Amino acid sequence: MTTGSDRQVVVDSLGVGIATGVYGVSFGAIATASGLDVWQACALSLLVFTGASQFAFVGVVAAGGSALTGALTATLLGSRNTFYGLSIAQRLDVRGVRRAAAAHLVIDESTAMSVTRDTPHQARLGFYWTGASVFVLWNAMTLVGALAGEAIGDPRAYGLDAAVAAAFVGLLWPRLTSTTTRLVAATGALAATALVPLTPSGVPIVLGGAVAVAMGLALPARAAS
Repeated sequence: MTTGSDRQVVVDSLGVGIATGVYGVSFGAIATASGLDVWQACALSLLVFTGASQFAFVGVVAAGGSALTGALTATLLGSRNTFYGLSIAQRLDVRGVRRAAAAHLVIDESTAMSVTRDTPHQARLGFYWTGASVFVLWNAMTLVGALAGEAIGDPRAYGLDAAVAAAFVGLLWPRLTSTTTRLVAATGALAATALVPLTPSGVPIVLGGAVAVAMGLALPARAAS
């Protein structure tokens, strides 16, 4: 039976899904302007489906790094979704093939719309409605943006060569909600910047990210000791 509170969960989830999914147009445009073709951009959204990792990948490639380095960077950033999945697995309670499908929808937004609910039923509603709406719109808008980006041509002519970094900062900034997160982010950024003249393209962001992860794991341990 659908209640008024259930309907509100669906409405809220669709609102988040639409707002997030539409942003996929920027990824599509930036991806093709950075050297990927339309179908490569679309394949990334379909198979990777986590914005920060996708932007990181095209950022490395646009900077002259290898696809492998880009993939390592994307994997490092996407690893947080593993912990999201562990935190909501019991509430979703899915098995078999459904679990694999649900895992693909584990992103920041679907997790947030799930863990804030009072009951497992509403947690599932929030997760699936948010995850599915983001997935559909993100992929559709990636295609739109990719076609537009391919038509634009050389990104440097329009200043779009800086768009990857700007988009990534836009994704990161709302998450810097404490002194610890800001300190970890700043340390990782400084490490990456220092490595730019010393290492090949793409390597600084991987090593800077590794420094940030190590620091993030170490700080709580020190606080608890």
